[in-house]
Parts: sequence; C-alpha cells; structure tokens
Amino acid sequence: IISFILIYQVSAETYQSGVHFEILSKPVLTKDSSKVEVVDFFWYGCSHCYTFKEKLELWQKNQLDDVYFVGVPAVWQAEMRLHAKAYYSAKALNIFDKVHSAIFDAMNLKNKKLKSENEIADIFISHGADPKDFSKIFNSGTIEMAVDIAEKKQEKYRLRGTPEIVINGKYRISGRTAGSQSDMLKVASFLIEKERDLFK
Repeated sequence: IISFILIYQVSAETYQSGVHFEILSKPVLTKDSSKVEVVDFFWYGCSHCYTFKEKLELWQKNQLDDVYFVGVPAVWQAEMRLHAKAYYSAKALNIFDKVHSAIFDAMNLKNKKLKSENEIADIFISHGADPKDFSKIFNSGTIEMAVDIAEKKQEKYRLRGTPEIVINGKYRISGRTAGSQSDMLKVASFLIEKERDLFK
C-alpha cells in the first residue's frame, strides 16, 4: 500500500499541466460521459505513428472497461484526406484489422506514397475487398462526411502534429510534451485515473 501511495505521489508531482500535457482551453464533449475517452490522432505516413501503433495497442489491451478509444486520422493536406478515407472505408467494409496495418506497412516499410485511389484500392483488394464495393464506399457521401468530422475534431482539439492523444476531451498529450512515446502512455494513464476519480 505504501509503495502504491509513493508511486501515485511521484506521478502527481511529475506529470504537470503545461509541462507533460496541455489542458484544452475549451473542453470537447465526448460520446459517453460515463466513461473516459481516449482519442488517438495519427497519419498512416507518419513514421512516429508507425512505431507508436504497437505500443498503443498493447497499452489499450490493459485498460479497464470504463475506457474507450477513438481513432482519428489527421488531415491537413489533400493526400492525407485520401488516407483518412481509407481508414473509414476499412471500417465500413469490416476489414479494418487487416487493412489498417497493411496501409501503415505500405507507407512506412515499402515507401509507398498512396497518392491515388487506385493505389489504396490495391491494398483493399489484396485483403479481400471487392473492387466495386471498395469504390462505392470510398467515394460515398458517408465516408466524405466522416473525414469532414475528423477535420473538425482536429481543429477543436488544436492538433499540432502526430501522434497525439487527447484524454476525455480535456487533455492533449504529445511526444514533445511527455518526452517520449512510452511516456505519452504513462501520462495518459495518469490522466485517465484523474478523470476516473471524478466518477466516484
């Protein structure tokens, strides 16, 4: 018990607002106020996001049921919009688990830029998607709307780069503030506990 108290006190002193994380000037509403939301902002072409992906997934598996995750593809140029459309299309076609990693690998291991719909389609088709189904979904109004919402979210969260994490619409964490990718997750755990205490 003593060791736990010491660890908590060190964490409370170590992870400070304006140093290891930033408090958003205007909190953003979350989907479920009874749980703690973790938003992961990423870009498939970001090498830092690529190395962070495995760490994040392992960390996610150790979270309690009162924590839920939302992936948001960053968009600040035309090509990134294509990649964001790929993210939401993979979810819509129910092959996300296969395609998500494949796109990351294509851009980071194989140095593919994925600047066109055809290049993205090749990845989907190689993982079992029907070409017509992919084209229909990829170019649908539903997917365009999902990307528009993602762009609005990054504006609300004042996204400055990738990867970044936002805890419960209140706290933004980056490698620059936390110190490293591993420390990003330590700070995230600290803030999740901080938010969890509010439910008690």
